[in-house]
Amino acid sequence: MAPTTVIGKRRLSARKEARSSYEARKAEIGAAAVRVFHRLGYQGASLSAVAAEVGVDRATIYYYFSSKEEMFDEIVRAVLEANEALARRIAGSDMKPARKMRELVMAFMTSFAENYPLLHIYVREDLTQATGKREDWSSHMRKLNRSIEDCFVEIVKQGYADGSFRNMGSARTVTYGILGMLNWSHRWFKPERSGADEDIGKIFAEMVMGGLETTY
Repeated sequence: MAPTTVIGKRRLSARKEARSSYEARKAEIGAAAVRVFHRLGYQGASLSAVAAEVGVDRATIYYYFSSKEEMFDEIVRAVLEANEALARRIAGSDMKPARKMRELVMAFMTSFAENYPLLHIYVREDLTQATGKREDWSSHMRKLNRSIEDCFVEIVKQGYADGSFRNMGSARTVTYGILGMLNWSHRWFKPERSGADEDIGKIFAEMVMGGLETTY
């Protein structure tokens, strides 16, 4: 069916551009949106603010995204899906539990840095509880988060089983403690003043392993 609105016609025209050019422009707008979300907060951000950040009119934004929600949700979903897939690969690998935990903690902080401030906005705004039209997206995000959580739990259990981790109690409680430390970084982490992301990942990994690993 042919588009019946001016915006529909313009969006279809934009999608007929060379695919690489279209995706590059969409990525540029997405990056600008992240800056706006960070500066104004999710609730305070708007498509008009994103358009101003990019230096275009609001109608141009509609070529690429139909709403603020679609813009944010699409960007976050892609990052979370990649993180969840990486967590599953690490947890299911043949590495020893201690190596798995170090790798996963460092990967977590690297993702925070590489996608700054997107994931911190996601944590800060607690958007996993979105409802209405975004309920499916919210449900998907919760499943991804739970899968990542389960990867940490499985690694802790593996360390308990082979004796390389001190059994301090419920593997899930230990996981909540680790994730709480990592997620709390949204309160203070800034790439330009927090040091190299890999150094922070290593520091956090050593803190976690210092508590978990047996000394014999």
